[in-house]
Amino acid sequence: MATFKELKAQMAALEEQAAAARAAEFEEVLADIRAKVADYGFTERDIFGRRRGGRETAARGVVPAKYRDPKTGVTWSGRGRAPNWIKDVKNRNRYLIRE
Repeated sequence: MATFKELKAQMAALEEQAAAARAAEFEEVLADIRAKVADYGFTERDIFGRRRGGRETAARGVVPAKYRDPKTGVTWSGRGRAPNWIKDVKNRNRYLIRE
């Protein structure tokens, strides 16, 4: 039976062989992918799809005001937390901005 030191040396040798094999295959696969990208004109988005997480690069525009306080003229888009002047109102139709 092999000793611990011998097995550890074999394991290190196998790890080196695996790393060398991976590097050789890596270059081969990468060259194949680059050739196919060049042939077919793939883009990064074609391959990976949309960005994950975070927001899209294009920022959303400002939402136009939907409600106006007749006393102060302050407006609210209807999104997010309602301001104090409209939060307890049951029927908000009288505050709608009609244009």
